[in-house]
Amino acid sequence: MKDFEEVTAFLGDWGCFQKVVLFLLLSSTIPNGLGFVSVVFISAVPKHQCKIPEVNLTQNWLSVIIPVKVVNGKQELSSCSRYNLDVIRNLSAEGLLPGIDVNVTDLEEESCLDGWIYSKEIYQSTIVSEFDLVCDDEWKQPLSPTVYFLGVLMGSFFAGQLADRYGRKPVFFTTMAVQTVFTVVLIFSPSWIVFAIMFFISGMGQMANYVAAFVLGTEILSGKIRILFSTLGVALGYTIGSLLVPLIAYFLRDWKKVFLATSLPALIYILLWWFIPESPRWLVSQGRLEEAEAIIRKAAKMNKVEAPEDIFAGYNAKSKGEAQPNALDLILNKKMRPITPILCLLWFTVLTAYYGLTLNSGNLTADPYLSTFISVAVELPAYVCVWLVTQKLPRRPSLICMILLGGLSLFFTQLVPETLPELAIALEMLGKYGFTSGATLLFPYTAEIYPTVIRSTAAGTCSIFPRIGTCIAPFLFQTRPNLKYLPHVLLGTLSLVCAFITVFLPETFGKPLPETIEDMSERTSSKPVRNFIFLQ
Repeated sequence: MKDFEEVTAFLGDWGCFQKVVLFLLLSSTIPNGLGFVSVVFISAVPKHQCKIPEVNLTQNWLSVIIPVKVVNGKQELSSCSRYNLDVIRNLSAEGLLPGIDVNVTDLEEESCLDGWIYSKEIYQSTIVSEFDLVCDDEWKQPLSPTVYFLGVLMGSFFAGQLADRYGRKPVFFTTMAVQTVFTVVLIFSPSWIVFAIMFFISGMGQMANYVAAFVLGTEILSGKIRILFSTLGVALGYTIGSLLVPLIAYFLRDWKKVFLATSLPALIYILLWWFIPESPRWLVSQGRLEEAEAIIRKAAKMNKVEAPEDIFAGYNAKSKGEAQPNALDLILNKKMRPITPILCLLWFTVLTAYYGLTLNSGNLTADPYLSTFISVAVELPAYVCVWLVTQKLPRRPSLICMILLGGLSLFFTQLVPETLPELAIALEMLGKYGFTSGATLLFPYTAEIYPTVIRSTAAGTCSIFPRIGTCIAPFLFQTRPNLKYLPHVLLGTLSLVCAFITVFLPETFGKPLPETIEDMSERTSSKPVRNFIFLQ
């Protein structure tokens, strides 16, 4: 009995059809990179202090009205308090001098009753300065990206199941439209609550269309071109978008303009509806052979090869009445039950580390634009490395090495003295390289493990767990002033656990994609520890 790849082998791996699909899907992930990294800049916290209204104060009193606080061992002007304005006004009117006639530190303090003034040295405006997300409302600042990633979480879960039920293509374009439209709408938000709601909906489209594009390309392409797409290709488009964000943010420096510049270009991709086909592999899995055959014959025409008269002769297609697997089957089915929890923990750890380190990149140096650009640029050699590794080496030991590199680098960061900040940054970037490599390999590895009938659901479900981590990450990295290395210890420890349990996953290197759940039997029944030792 022939499998899908044998049936469509006459198309070849690298004809005009495959080139068009690869290029269009690669370019479609650029908005995903634009959308994610822009969060670093639009939610940044500018330096700020209490606004002093125009009152009759001498210059001497104006220069001391903001208290000096010790923050992380350094003296800084208070961001959230000032000396009582009425008291200062009376002392100034009496002609008393601060520090001579009056001990200023003994004066009563009050909150910023007249609002704040924000430094425009780095940012012209962010959502923090727009909605005053400071002091008593400072909890809303890390909550903003968390709300966004909650939307990503919801989108990942439902989009995967919708794509397995209704097709990869409609979900891909619908979620792209949702991301674009609501990103534009949110810049008109009159309040933070409205902004948060719009940001949540925008997030629902963010990862959903990325996963849909990834699954679509994985199922249409074959052989080495599939490996090229799933490791280097789709990630390259994402990174191009990510690299553009620091440049856009540097020249615009206004959160509304940054959002417009990073979202409006995605409208162009709506035109791709007429050029990107539905997955023939998915259509066949649904018993829709005529539609699949029409796409394959069009591909054969583009590749200038002759298609067989009966393309699916000898192929056992799924009947339309057959039950469609759902997310519960990932746990309830005995063949997938041992695999799913391991992959979910891997996705949680590796991508939480990746997203957390990316979101924190703006805090590494005094120049957030440069440090974010460097953090994203580190991903490029990681993608190339994974592309080369996946062609020659088994998935399982490769993934273990990448996770260990990321985890151990974070552990060693704690040992660096404060006098060597460059070394600490270098180790954090090495950790980012390891986790980027691991995340890049996890996408094709997961797609190779699960069968076509549930592949998109599996990818969407697995990608839910890192979204939980990314929802926590903004708050986790906020603990650094008090517990500086807590994120590194937690992520490093989880990495060691993940490196160990990866041994129990099946090896997929050199094997065709499974079409049905029954096709997983041989892989899941293998002896993983023995196979790992002999790199089988």
